[in-house]
Amino acid sequence: MADKERFRVFATSRIGDPAENRLREHGYDLEIFQGPEAPPKKLIIEKVKSGIDGLITTLRDPIDAEVFEAGKDALKVVAQIAVGFDNINRADANKYKIPFTNTADVLTEATAEFAFLMLGILARKMWQSERLVREQKWPSWHPFLPFLGDEVTGKTIAIIGTGRIGLAMIKKCSGFDTNMLCYDPAYHNDKYIASIQELMDLRHARGIQKEKTWIKYVEFEEALSGADYVSIHVPLLREGETDKPTHHLINENTLKLMKPTAYLVNSSRGPVVDEKALAQALKNKIIAGAALDVFEKEPLPPDSPLLDPEIADRTRLFHHFASGAQITRLSVDPDKGMAGRTVQALIDVLEGNYGGDPTEMPYVVNKEAFEKT
Repeated sequence: MADKERFRVFATSRIGDPAENRLREHGYDLEIFQGPEAPPKKLIIEKVKSGIDGLITTLRDPIDAEVFEAGKDALKVVAQIAVGFDNINRADANKYKIPFTNTADVLTEATAEFAFLMLGILARKMWQSERLVREQKWPSWHPFLPFLGDEVTGKTIAIIGTGRIGLAMIKKCSGFDTNMLCYDPAYHNDKYIASIQELMDLRHARGIQKEKTWIKYVEFEEALSGADYVSIHVPLLREGETDKPTHHLINENTLKLMKPTAYLVNSSRGPVVDEKALAQALKNKIIAGAALDVFEKEPLPPDSPLLDPEIADRTRLFHHFASGAQITRLSVDPDKGMAGRTVQALIDVLEGNYGGDPTEMPYVVNKEAFEKT
């Protein structure tokens, strides 16, 4: 970084050696909170107030006016290592004219893959099977005892939300000869859906799949009531932010729309699902099971109703791990890795790439704050 300012950056979490070293190679002074827990907000404010130029954050970090005020004389960018940014107050960022970035796209396939694997683990009762073997409670082989799982092939899957990850989930489900009911409150990607139908028709015509399958957009209620599996892929939108909020989209009433044999999978945002209502629905056998990778409060508190032993066999719970694959999380290539994209986004802002215009920088989220009027 000859003839360039020596930038100071604070990261609230490790993001992997390759990405961290790239910043050091650029001559940045990089300080990292080692964790693994999140730093207290007080510490983040102290670091920002000390005059850092860049802040690398995670979904665990509350970033609002208090943080931006502390950094008003120096902070130039907040780079989030996540696709979501529920923790960042967008209005506050805009008020203080601080661009913030995220890592959309690079985790799309990994997250969709994990959602599909969760669905399969849940439906085929893999956890129950392994527990039988490990606890030496497997008496002998039997054609249908002590239990049977449910097939995914040939069933109907509801895809709730057809953004990047929802579309990737559709692509994976199509390979299992499923029918698909799609719902999105904001936008219908009719061209993509038509292409998937075309591929499924070709598979049937060539004898690759025996039964003809279909995919179509429907209303939310029809998607829930008609599906054997419901997979959630919507952003978290609260009342007042939109005319179609997704906070507690899955609740006591919507759960009752599902078949008693149906399964729910959530890899989107925890608050999209009312966890108390879900636990009660599982306990009362309103639905057959659920698998979740995200929760209303993380880590999942010990008194969570989802940890009730009575529903343990029908509930698979994971530690916000859907994008937790090596390339997706750690690659320094911004086209492949979250860490690489986080670092590139930081560099773009600090070093004035794209003519120093945040509206032209591909990873900046709040471009509206910098548009010329």
